[in-house]
Amino acid sequence: MNNTLLVTKRDGTQEPLELDKIHKVVTWAAKGLSDVSVSQVEIKAQIQFYNGIKSAEIHETMIKSAADLISTDAPDYQYLAARLAIFHLRKKAYGQFEPPALYDHVTKLVAAKKYDDHLLVDYTKEEFEQMDDFIDHWRDMNFSYAAVKQLEGKYLVQNRVSGEIYESAQFLYVLVAACLFAKYPKESRLDYIKRFYDAASTFKLSLPTPIMAGVRTPTRQFSSCVLIEAGDSLDSINATASAIVKYVSQRAGIGVNAGRIRALGSPIRGGEAFHTGCIPFYKYFQTAVKSCSQGGVRGGAATLFYPLWHMEVESLLVLKNNRGVEENRVRHLDYGVQFNKLMYTRMIKDDYITLFSPSDTPGLYDAFFADQDEFERLYAIYEADDSIRKKRIKAIELFSLFMQERASTGRIYLQNVDHCNTHSPFDPKVAPVRQSNLCLEIALPTKPLSHVNDEEGEIALCTLSAFNLGEIKSLDEFEELSDLAVRALDSLLDYQDYPVPAAYNATMGRRTLGVGVINFAYYLAKNGVKYSDHSANGLVHRTFEAMQYYLLKASMQLAKEKGACPKFNETTYSQGLMPVDTYKKDVDGICNEPLHYDWDTLRADIVKHGLRNSTLSALMPSETSSQISNATNGIEPPRGHISIKASKDGVLKQVVPDYQNLKNDYELLWDIKSNDGYLQLVAIMQKFIDQTISANTSYDPSKYEGNKVPMKVLLKDLLTTYKLGVKTLYYHNTRDGATDSTDKAYVAEAVDKPVQEVVIEEDDDCAGGACKI
Repeated sequence: MNNTLLVTKRDGTQEPLELDKIHKVVTWAAKGLSDVSVSQVEIKAQIQFYNGIKSAEIHETMIKSAADLISTDAPDYQYLAARLAIFHLRKKAYGQFEPPALYDHVTKLVAAKKYDDHLLVDYTKEEFEQMDDFIDHWRDMNFSYAAVKQLEGKYLVQNRVSGEIYESAQFLYVLVAACLFAKYPKESRLDYIKRFYDAASTFKLSLPTPIMAGVRTPTRQFSSCVLIEAGDSLDSINATASAIVKYVSQRAGIGVNAGRIRALGSPIRGGEAFHTGCIPFYKYFQTAVKSCSQGGVRGGAATLFYPLWHMEVESLLVLKNNRGVEENRVRHLDYGVQFNKLMYTRMIKDDYITLFSPSDTPGLYDAFFADQDEFERLYAIYEADDSIRKKRIKAIELFSLFMQERASTGRIYLQNVDHCNTHSPFDPKVAPVRQSNLCLEIALPTKPLSHVNDEEGEIALCTLSAFNLGEIKSLDEFEELSDLAVRALDSLLDYQDYPVPAAYNATMGRRTLGVGVINFAYYLAKNGVKYSDHSANGLVHRTFEAMQYYLLKASMQLAKEKGACPKFNETTYSQGLMPVDTYKKDVDGICNEPLHYDWDTLRADIVKHGLRNSTLSALMPSETSSQISNATNGIEPPRGHISIKASKDGVLKQVVPDYQNLKNDYELLWDIKSNDGYLQLVAIMQKFIDQTISANTSYDPSKYEGNKVPMKVLLKDLLTTYKLGVKTLYYHNTRDGATDSTDKAYVAEAVDKPVQEVVIEEDDDCAGGACKI
């Protein structure tokens, strides 16, 4: 390599390549990092230089050269690459490395209509200068390379057509805080902004994609999850499809409850015609879901819910199956199948399940959620009534079909509707929970729309965030973090727009939030406990008790200041019931950890003052936004010590936190022999979580005779899930040995590691950011 190569500058002029400048930048980026070689990065990059190379290409080549060296042996290359990427990003955004003054920056972007103009109305120049004083732009250097690429790809305000970027991360964090606390009293809001900024920018609080990408811009819809229920009429079905389109276009993940739709062959218009059944309407919903893209990247996504006892269930269970023809398949939705105690009892007793059309059995569908005793009473009456159309099928056959389809597609989910209502923050007599969402962690009341502008219907929204367990040193920290999270998310409910009246009315009435966790696998590893051997049970009990206790306390304190949510009277909290009063007592058999907090005093305070928010907690997958914090995702064990994600920028490699010190303490997914330990931990979490949990089951066929997971193992896990009070099951993961050993070979070679230490992860982002915080 010689210095006679010319570099083309941004203005088109050329000058000799100066290797000293490059060396200074790489040396700066490597400062304080271990096991990285400046010369190795330079050599790898310089062989790709050519005469006339653009200065931007030099930056990008250096970044990629560092990123290619990321491995478990040298994980700090992910920070070297990140710092080089931050340097390049700031040059693109500001024309220099040093960010401008915050006030000047905001003024410029408001004028360009990139930022919401309320920022300059609500805040003075002096207040922006005060924010500038506590912004720490060096925190950009704590991002991993995968985090920077996620920021560039999804979160930073930019022109997605030209690729022009307008901001860097610390401005994102402080302006999110400024937007959310803008209506707080002037004497206190800067204190809240600083505390929230510090919590978010040091990764203690993880924010969801809709908030990070949208808050501070003129677009104002930030709820991650939207639950829409269809009634059994054309007007209601059309209203449901219209609401789906509006919310998919705003990047939300959708849950659709379609269980009320009558079965094929049912009479309509007094017997004038036969009903076409569920499948045509499911296709209609699928078209609505896919009609708008998520930020121009891909179509939306939704999970559709129906009960196991629906007359058409045998046809509905196979809708995602690759066999069959297009006419009898609806493959681009996911499905949540709804169970209750009676269904499990029939299976255990080798009895029959009777299938009905909801339209033929008055009261049965509503009782399925609201009153289990009434459901069993009506079910028996309708089974004995020969005048009602029905079909009987062996319960074991129906359960086996469900499990077979769940195993083959991975995306047929489960909802235990009785647990969702008996261990719930809502009184099922007045506000039953009839569905979940796209990622199976939200459990909120809904009501079908009778028409498009129906204000009596109820579309449930949930706004999310998460605590980073890996950054929490003491459970006492939950008190401050809960206060910040609850206040910020509650403010967001008033800050955002509502394209459908039924969503606005429901949100203002219930003010539902869902705070979860990320970095759980790292939390276990650094505490020296594992998923599989029950050693984590006590720690998890203490952790989630503290989390829920402080979330409830924060919402109660906010209710003192601003008033309880208007529909607080429809919660079980108003009756003095806490999550610790209604959980499935079988959990006590797997964990004898006592309660450590004063629930009785909190109970009395909540009855007296109310809660600002009907729900506070939900455990979501957090597949994408956890990368921003260089964290493992929600609660799942990692599949490998280094994960590989495909993106538009190529392969992104991310090493699990503190790998060099904890590599022997992490428990990898396919090293875990069964789901037992994991399901126990989920049940312990569910004891405290007031909504539900994105919990997965995972199976390695190679561990079983004939390389096939026995049905009895699948059903045993299903029964364990129900027995321990788990409300929902999300993905069914099956280890594909062929994929593990072939498709990943090039990645293993790239990181110089055995295949089993590497995993290529799907960018599973619940509709482009929704539900994955």
